[in-house]
Order: sequence, then C-alpha cells, then structure tokens
Amino acid sequence: VDSANAGRVLASDAAVFLKKSGLTDLVLGKIWDLADTDGKGILNKQQFFVALRLVACAQNGLDVSLSSLNLPVPPPRFTDTNSPLLLSGTASSDLPWAVKLEDKVKYDAIFDSLNPVNGLLSGDKVKPVLLNSKLPVDILGRVWELSDIDRDGMLDRDEFAVAMFLVYCALEKEPVPMSLPAALVPPSKRKPLSVPGAMPLIPSSTSTKESHPSLPPVGILAAKTPLTQ
Repeated sequence: VDSANAGRVLASDAAVFLKKSGLTDLVLGKIWDLADTDGKGILNKQQFFVALRLVACAQNGLDVSLSSLNLPVPPPRFTDTNSPLLLSGTASSDLPWAVKLEDKVKYDAIFDSLNPVNGLLSGDKVKPVLLNSKLPVDILGRVWELSDIDRDGMLDRDEFAVAMFLVYCALEKEPVPMSLPAALVPPSKRKPLSVPGAMPLIPSSTSTKESHPSLPPVGILAAKTPLTQ
C-alpha cells in the first residue's frame, strides 16, 4: 500500500486497500477511527498494523475494539489478485456452501410461506420472522445487512437461507460475523464484486464517532414492532 516507501499511508490509499476486506463501510470507519489515533488522516506503519489487526478481528466475529488487539486471530483476508494474502489459494467459488441441503429445504419452505413476489421478499415480510427469534435488534440488523448481498432491500431464496442460517447461529450463541464469510456466500452470488460507486470510506477530519454507538437497525427492524408474531 505504501508503494512510495514513505513510511506512511494516506487515507485514500488505505481506503482502497481496506475495502478489499469485504467489511462494511461502517465497520471500516470504526477501524479507521481506532487506528488513526491522532486524527491526521494518515497512518504510520504501527497504526496501519493496528488497522490490519482490527480487520482480522472483525472478519472473525470479534469486537472491533482496542481490547481485541491482543487476541489470537488468523491474518486478515483481502480478496485481490495483487494481494500477498490471498484467500488461502482457493477460489471462493470452489468452496462448498455452508448452508446444508437439508436446512435449505426447511428455509425454502419458510420462504415460500411468506408469499414472495417475483421470487423476492421485502424487508416488511422478513421482519416478523427475524423478530420472532427474540434476538437483539442490533444483531438482527447485522443479519439483514449480511444476507441482503446485492443490497436491493429484498431477499431472494438464497439470501433468505443465509439470513436464517445466521439467526440459528446466533440462537446457538455463536457470534454473527462482521462480514459474510466466503463459505456463506451462496454459489449463485459468487462473482467478482465490483466496488459500488466511489463511496468515501474514511471519514474526513470531522470525526464520525457520533454515528457508531447507535448502529441503525438497517431500516427494516424498527424496535417498536411488537414481538408477538
């Protein structure tokens, strides 16, 4: 990333590289805030290492916080042909899908019972099912964000299976990951993902600390909804 060997990485260069981790902008913004300790929009080598370590924590379902820095985690993964840390040499398209066939049959039955339109379920139709799990709204928000892979505000049959898989993991007290593991991406969605737009990932000098504590439950999950379904 520091191709000029200047001993520092600018925010714009770091943003392009960190995007390849597959983490959401919200998570990457938080990672940047923790790494860029003096708020200059530049990372030295030590701060860049902190950012990489936090990426690894997020990819392994750990909290993005300074207290996670000493926990043992595998190296961060970046999906880029030029990166030295390729996904252990196997193309993600060759990975078996983590959703088992017998579970998929059950998830498909639930999907069909919710009256999909053109093979898609809107957030309003999925919301009661998610809320029925009694999981915290912020967890359900992350489940929705991870399962709506093409970001169209709707879930197709495969995306719904991912949502159900994550809900059942959470009910088994397994942490919901910060980014969707390659093995959970449905085979139908495995194609080179273009980075949508040129969204500025790294906050400018004005800190975005305010936006982190209240993670919006991704629109569809208003906490006011009664949990009686």
